[in-house]
Amino acid sequence: MALATVAAASVAVSMASASQSSRTTAGADHAVFVQGNELDGNTIRVFARDEAGKLTAAGSYATGGQGGDQVDAPTDSLASQGSLVYDDASGRLLSVNAGSGTVTSFRVEGRRLTDRQVVKSGGEFPSSIAVRGKIAYVMNAGGEGSVQGFRITGMGLKPLKGSHRSLGLDNEDIPRFDTSPGEVEITPDGRNLVVTTKAANTVEVFPLKPNGKPAVAEPVINKSAGDVPFAITFDRDGRMLVAEAEKSTVTVYKVRHDGRLKVLQKPLTNGQEVLCWLERAGDFFYGGNTGNSTVSGYRMNKHGRLSLTNSAGIAAPPSAKSQGVIDLAVSEDARFVYVQNALSGTVDGFRVEKDGALTKVTTVEGLPVFDESGMEGIVAV
Repeated sequence: MALATVAAASVAVSMASASQSSRTTAGADHAVFVQGNELDGNTIRVFARDEAGKLTAAGSYATGGQGGDQVDAPTDSLASQGSLVYDDASGRLLSVNAGSGTVTSFRVEGRRLTDRQVVKSGGEFPSSIAVRGKIAYVMNAGGEGSVQGFRITGMGLKPLKGSHRSLGLDNEDIPRFDTSPGEVEITPDGRNLVVTTKAANTVEVFPLKPNGKPAVAEPVINKSAGDVPFAITFDRDGRMLVAEAEKSTVTVYKVRHDGRLKVLQKPLTNGQEVLCWLERAGDFFYGGNTGNSTVSGYRMNKHGRLSLTNSAGIAAPPSAKSQGVIDLAVSEDARFVYVQNALSGTVDGFRVEKDGALTKVTTVEGLPVFDESGMEGIVAV
C-alpha cells in the first residue's frame, strides 16, 4: 500500500513537472535577441536575461539569409526600426534578410530557436516588420518600395493574397539610407497600416479591411509634421508617436479610420542629435539619438501630453562602450531597456526607474560592429 502511494505520488509529480516544462518552453522567456545582419550570413544572437536585467550569451542561430547594407548609411545598415520582431501569440521570432530579399521566422522555445522557415519578402531589401493579431506586414525599402502582408500560422508566414502594395519610391534595389522608408506599423485597432518615408517627409497610411488586406490601391499620404520621419510607436490609448531625425523631434498623432492624420501635439524637440528610434515602456518612451550616442526619455501624462523626463533630454548619457546608438528594445514587463551601439559592437541594458531615469545594469560585447554592415534589430522579452 505504501509503495503504491509513493508510486502514485511520483507519477503525479512527474506529470506536473512535464506540464510546467511545457508551459515554460512555449514562447520566449526572459531573453534578448539581437540580429547580426552579417552580409555573408545573417544570424540571431540570443542572450538570457536574469531578474536584474543582466544578459548572458545563450546561443547563435543562422537565419538562412543574408544581411544588408544601405548606401551611405552612417551607423545603421538597415536604416529602419522593427527589423526583428517577436509575436507573443504564436511564439515566433521574425527577422528580415535584407541582402537576399527574404524573411525568416523561428519558433521560440524559452531561449532556443527552432523550426526555421524562410519566405520571399515580396520585394527588394526588406527592412521592417509589423505584427498585429495574426497578420504581419513586411516593408521592402528597395526599388519602388512596397509592403507585403502575411498570415502568421503555426508553421510560419504564409503570403496574404492581394495584400501587396507599392510605396511609389524611386530607389535602387539597394537603397540609400536617406531615401528608404523608416518603419512599417499596424495601428493597435488593426484598422490602418502606417509607413514613414524619410526623404519625402510623409507618413503614408493604408486603411485595412477586417481580413487584413489594404482597402485602397494607393496609400493616403500625410505630410509629416516634423522633418525626416523615422520610427513609429503607440501609447496605451492608441495615439501614434513618430520620431523625426532632422531636428530630433517627436510628434503625436491621431490616426483616423480613413487614413488621415490629426496632429495632437506639435513636434517636441529633445535637444539631441539625430533621433531615429523610439519605443514605449509603460507610460515612458525612450529614443535613440545616433548623432551623439544618447538615449532620451519621455513620459505621457493621463491627458495624452508628451514631455521629456528631464530638462536635459538625456535618460542615458554616452560612454566609451556605447558609441553609435541605434535600435532599442523594451522588455515585456517594461522594467528594462536594451540599446544597440553600432560603432562599439555592444548592447547596453538599463533598468527603468520610477521617474523614468535609466540605470545601466549590463553591457555585452563582441557583436557585429558597423563597417560595411553591422548589427541592427533587437527584441527583449
